[in-house]
Amino acid sequence: MLERFRVKEEEAVRVGEAGLRATVERIFEKMGVPAEDASLAADVLVVADLRGVDSHGVSNMLRSYVNSFNSGAYNPRPRIRIVRETPSTANIECDRGLGIIICPKAMRIAIQKAKDVGMGMVTMYNSRHAGMVSYHAMMALEHDMIGMAMTSTRPSVAPTFGREPRLGTNPIALAAPARSEPPFVFDAATSAVASNKFQLVRRLGALMEPGTMAAPDGTPIMEEAPAPERPTGLPLGSTRELGSHKGYGLGSVVDIMCAVLSGGGFGMLSGARGDYSHMVAAFRIDAFTDVDHFKDLMDQFLRTLKDTPPAAGQERVLYAGLPEHEVTLDRKARGIPLHPEVIQWFKDICGELDIPYTLARA
Repeated sequence: MLERFRVKEEEAVRVGEAGLRATVERIFEKMGVPAEDASLAADVLVVADLRGVDSHGVSNMLRSYVNSFNSGAYNPRPRIRIVRETPSTANIECDRGLGIIICPKAMRIAIQKAKDVGMGMVTMYNSRHAGMVSYHAMMALEHDMIGMAMTSTRPSVAPTFGREPRLGTNPIALAAPARSEPPFVFDAATSAVASNKFQLVRRLGALMEPGTMAAPDGTPIMEEAPAPERPTGLPLGSTRELGSHKGYGLGSVVDIMCAVLSGGGFGMLSGARGDYSHMVAAFRIDAFTDVDHFKDLMDQFLRTLKDTPPAAGQERVLYAGLPEHEVTLDRKARGIPLHPEVIQWFKDICGELDIPYTLARA
């Protein structure tokens, strides 16, 4: 994540992973979430923070989830059910359940189907926010599988040449294992930036980069600007000349594969604006090639990318998943940096819910 979206080190309060997990679990349990699901939800959020994906960690998402549980928008104990199934596929009705809990469960189903028949894919509808989608994709790695995940979110992004939002940020993730190198983990919105980063920028008092949002008349803003409360995002590429039709097309693909294919209805439909639809898939590597050969080739592929001579003024070439791997090592050793405002929120919510405050400085 770009530095402008991170809390400054001199402001940050670094907290230990264990205490953060314990507090987040207790908050979910106070929302009526069963203990096992609360532990899973806490893991999704804390892993996001460990990997440096602060936009989808505790700072932004936990308070949003608490508000949604309290308002009744999220069901803490959903009765999820498979409504259609084949040996390699399933479609799940989620009963307004939180996606960071349901998507991992769906990925377990996809992984089992991949073990049985080589590949598995599960769609979900009538769900809620999925969090960092690469979490779900990465679940496949330990099974010598490639994982994929995507989610159709609320409309916040204008199509190319459009004035009003019609698509969500609609992220796509893919995770592939290697032998010695950190795994390849791609996770990106199909919009210019994830919508949560607007909230981070407002908290940090920073400016949004050019090409990340549109003016009220739909014109792309191609200079730095403050983030409004309700910004209209732009597709990846920002303008047609820079390729925004590609981000627009990819965002549409996510809506088709998640919302339309599941039958739940895409975000533009008035009755579905509070809903999220998701898709997860797992591909068993040995259904296509030898696992050891694949991992060796992946190592060679990733090292070839890293060994690319850097451009003038740049230190090195990275690949998707490598920066997150390095940040994880740092944050496990030194703690997870949180903004003071987030620390205060934790103190307030712990007092309000009458639970122990266990965020110890690392």
